Amino acid sequence: MGIDNQIYNRLGANWWDETSPLNVLHGSFTPGRFAYFLAVLARTGRRTAGARALDVGCGGGFMAEEFARLGCRVIGIDPSPVSITTARQHAESSGLKIEYAVAAGERLPLGSESFEIAYCCDVLEHVSNLDLVIKETARVLKPGGIYLFDTINRTTASKLLAIKVVQDWRLTRLVDTQLHSWEMFIKPTELEETLRRHGLRLGEITGLGPRSNKAALLWNFIQARRGRITFGRLSHLMDVGEVKDTAVSYLGYATKAA
Repeated sequence: MGIDNQIYNRLGANWWDETSPLNVLHGSFTPGRFAYFLAVLARTGRRTAGARALDVGCGGGFMAEEFARLGCRVIGIDPSPVSITTARQHAESSGLKIEYAVAAGERLPLGSESFEIAYCCDVLEHVSNLDLVIKETARVLKPGGIYLFDTINRTTASKLLAIKVVQDWRLTRLVDTQLHSWEMFIKPTELEETLRRHGLRLGEITGLGPRSNKAALLWNFIQARRGRITFGRLSHLMDVGEVKDTAVSYLGYATKAA
């Protein structure tokens, strides 16, 4: 059975609702990812005010709003029209100017060399053609532009956490559908080769994951499944952020040759 990407249309109106399973990707994931991306932008001397930033697979707009608050001119694309509607409405209600469009990463309706920043969070392990998504992202990046990303590693550890705990086990799974396929997870060496093939030089890779106690993590998944805590609260309790271990998830950056 293939992964169920239609979940983002079925539940996409509720990205910002803490009772929605999709909100797990916000609570501590958004600040954890964004803290790392901010550090990379600072270390590499990137100007954010006025910079054009592309959010590939923006979902409900969690990361797009963070980059917009930095002063970036953000365009978010996603193949889910329901998610795009939700993202657009939330940005408007928050007083943020973000442009959104329904589109897939495999075919970006955007001009070549038109963005200083592109980023992709929790998306690469869902796409039908990884090579084409990276190729298109590289095309729209300006020479010297930066690409920020995170995805899931294909390891025994990721099969246990991302497949068994989050998806398969009745007591802990987030939703009753197939969110991921282990075979679609991406080893860092595979991603580096794909980036290199399209003119993107890997800067670094580091781990992304929960920093909470493992026993507490499992218990909190059970509590969320039973409806005793919200999915947003579950995400906060996971305390997701940069870690040393890349066995489950990892994040990093690459730059386009100048």
